[in-house]
Amino acid sequence: MSEDSKKLPDELPNESSPAPLPILDWSSPPGGKMSWPELLGVTAEEAERKIKEEKPELKIHIIPPNSMVTMDYRLDRVRLFVDESGKVAQEPRLG
Repeated sequence: MSEDSKKLPDELPNESSPAPLPILDWSSPPGGKMSWPELLGVTAEEAERKIKEEKPELKIHIIPPNSMVTMDYRLDRVRLFVDESGKVAQEPRLG
């Protein structure tokens, strides 16, 4: 075995390592709100209008009852889960 392969980790050459990646903290997002609890129980159209007033860049997806959705997370999307009467059944949030 060569001398280099026997070195312990603290004996390895001191090379500059890349800076660690930043941890994304979405507890206080730079763009403002992440959820709209005040829209529970309103119609999907009213909820969509209020969200678009605050954040016109967001895409709104209206999800009917008993529908399946993908588990991807998108910061440009809000899903409105509605009940049989067309009213918002879950708190709308980014993702």
